[in-house]
Amino acid sequence: MAREFNGKIELDIRDSEPDWGPYAAPQARPDAPNVLYLVWDDVGIATWDCFGGLVEMPTMSRIAERGVRLSQFHTTALCSPTRASLLTGRNATTVGMAVVEEFTEGFPGINGRIPNDTALISEVLAEQGYSTYCVGKWHLTPLEESNLAATRRNWPLSRGFDRFYGFMGGETDQWYPELVYDAHPVEAPATPEEGYHFSKDMADKTIEFIRDSTMVAPEKPWFSYVCPGAGHAPHHVFKEWSDRYAGTFDMGYERYREIVLENQKRMGIVPAETELSPINPYSDVTGPQGQAWPEQDTVRPWDSLNDEEKRLFARMAEVFAGFLSYTDAQIGRILDYLEESGQLDNTIIVVINDNGASGEGGPNGSVNEAKFFNGYIDTVEESMRFFDELGGPTTYNHYPIG
Repeated sequence: MAREFNGKIELDIRDSEPDWGPYAAPQARPDAPNVLYLVWDDVGIATWDCFGGLVEMPTMSRIAERGVRLSQFHTTALCSPTRASLLTGRNATTVGMAVVEEFTEGFPGINGRIPNDTALISEVLAEQGYSTYCVGKWHLTPLEESNLAATRRNWPLSRGFDRFYGFMGGETDQWYPELVYDAHPVEAPATPEEGYHFSKDMADKTIEFIRDSTMVAPEKPWFSYVCPGAGHAPHHVFKEWSDRYAGTFDMGYERYREIVLENQKRMGIVPAETELSPINPYSDVTGPQGQAWPEQDTVRPWDSLNDEEKRLFARMAEVFAGFLSYTDAQIGRILDYLEESGQLDNTIIVVINDNGASGEGGPNGSVNEAKFFNGYIDTVEESMRFFDELGGPTTYNHYPIG
């Protein structure tokens, strides 16, 4: 809010007194902490080792061990609504974000535009003297406003962020991402052959933004909203990271659920009397015209699979796990930088996932997730042709729904 001018204006400049107060940038209080939000994508509670899963996440464990690990926490079932709620502190339906940006309609709760009179935390902190950065997935701008000819009123730089580097929509290729730098599109700085991956690029930019500010104004606090593409499809990662999990998931997803549930009971994450739900809890449900439950949303029992199918499904899980662990390592570089620069102990870190695990791979998994959105179920034969390329630049892969 603008402050009243308290200087003096006379006909002669020598008799006038300036007042810079109304024009000065906001100043944070001396003890203001830095704030780092880490928002993962499509990762279920049974995934990370710090929640009883079998995917090794040393950076997330490092954060959990120094903080509070919540076993009861609410997110929505979709990307955009959760992100809108996190940034505004309000129910997504009250800020026009009850659906993802790809399915907006002209109604108050689902128009996909956070009202200007609804403040984002980035806007609030900017007014309190913070530097503010958004890196990674945005997914809070309608499709029709995400092009270069459209208004940028719902882009990050119009909603309180000083800098932005990432992608506007719900997902992007991790090898060849559709990048936006501040308010204009850019090419990735390197190729996969040169070692490029978006998770690494994201960490580099986060460190760069923080370093740029602290070198000039080390006393100025910052807010960084960091949203990796992981674990949303496509599950892209270097082969050596997937290979770390060779054989880990050969027991099948039904046995995996049992192992993780026992781990979670032992860790106190779920009550001791917790039981697993059926793998297909709605298989007997029919539609209004008697339609059967969609095959596209049905888990195939592990013991019904042949050896080739089991091998494929296990490999898709290995790729997904490698993707998460690789991204965890990149976030670890951010924490290492903060520790080395003496900022870690003055930084509040909040880690969430925007929703549960994704079912967009269908019953057989997919080497091209776009097929799912067109109602097409991949066959195992199709996917096996790309078995050795899973996670690489020639696939857009997603594990099976199980």
